[in-house]
Amino acid sequence: MGYCQDDQLVNKICDLYEKISKLETLKPCEDVDILFKQLVSTCIPPNPNIDVTKMSENIQEMRSNLIKICGEAEGYLEHHFSSILTSFEDNPLNHLNLFPYYNNYLKLSKLEFDLLEQNLHGSVPKTIAFIGSGPLPLTSIVLASSHLKDSIFHNFDIDPSANLVATRLVSSDPDLSQRMFFHTVNVMDLTDSLKSFDVVFLAALVGMDKKEKIKVIEHLEKHMSPGALLMLRSAHGPRAFLYPIVEPCDLQGFEVLSVYHPTDEVINSIVISRKLDGDDITHEASDLVCNCHKIHAIMNKKKSIIEEFAGAEEPV
Repeated sequence: MGYCQDDQLVNKICDLYEKISKLETLKPCEDVDILFKQLVSTCIPPNPNIDVTKMSENIQEMRSNLIKICGEAEGYLEHHFSSILTSFEDNPLNHLNLFPYYNNYLKLSKLEFDLLEQNLHGSVPKTIAFIGSGPLPLTSIVLASSHLKDSIFHNFDIDPSANLVATRLVSSDPDLSQRMFFHTVNVMDLTDSLKSFDVVFLAALVGMDKKEKIKVIEHLEKHMSPGALLMLRSAHGPRAFLYPIVEPCDLQGFEVLSVYHPTDEVINSIVISRKLDGDDITHEASDLVCNCHKIHAIMNKKKSIIEEFAGAEEPV
């Protein structure tokens, strides 16, 4: 019966993909909003039986196309609401709750901060990079305003229009305007400047397929400072129809510290890793094997979250 239900779920996602791919526009409107809400609500329920990497080539191709469509629609949605927010005469950041997924970002950012805190061992990052910040850089805004109140945030995006509207968003805030900076650049053109960051965040949609994602990760590994933390967003189960998957074995040159799969309305999984130095890579890189995770169920006050530890124990 479980397999039948899984087939029904995938068929529903395929049906929604067909409808979404026929839309005349992906910009916010009633038809777009309805279909994407249906898609998200279909993909959110946790289902450990769904492994998109083992599905047929047709499903894999559909998923790849769907992720790109979702990325495009997400960009339009963020541009739309960022433009609305910057139209307010007072501080636009006072109205962030107008964005329909704002609460999700609050929860995701809190979870990411908790992970950072656990792995920074009491130290506070001075400089943070967010790659793929977009027109509505909510993660940076929430972290800077609520959790990391003394840190400097450098936001990188390839789209100049995204950076323009994002800059307007924070320009009237007396605090964040002094701690948040925006740069129009391709991540593959960032080299020596990456060494200055204590933490690097990589947005889920930077590198929309496996090859692109690994290419970006390899570039970051080449230029980040040893000991710096890399925060990535991944997806698990049916949520992987919305976002790319990052496996621990994709992170060569990094020590994977933990992977969290939320089971509530927060869609993205979180992967946190530490850049190894040369000696660490020699002795430890071969331990990063995808199928050797330890999975532990942990409870927080409200939700159950699955935590995967990728610390392998096999001898080198």
